[in-house]
Amino acid sequence: MSGRDPVTMPKAALEAMLEDAAERGAKKALAGVGLGDEDAPEHIRGLRDLFNAYRTVRNGALKQIGQAVVICLIGALIMFAGQKFKP
Repeated sequence: MSGRDPVTMPKAALEAMLEDAAERGAKKALAGVGLGDEDAPEHIRGLRDLFNAYRTVRNGALKQIGQAVVICLIGALIMFAGQKFKP
């Protein structure tokens, strides 16, 4: 044997080996970011809820800022028109 001989195995065994390797890799990656314990799904759901709340607050704040700018511009135009056309 030269070390370059192909290895043959049943398709089911190869799929099982790949699935096991993928699962171990995923667990290792989750453990690397601190989500390797049993509470990981709960933590991920909590993070997702936090991001959704942030997005909601951010969008609401941007809407409020936009409305405030428009109100200020309208007020400035009214004041300018009042000064310009004062008798």
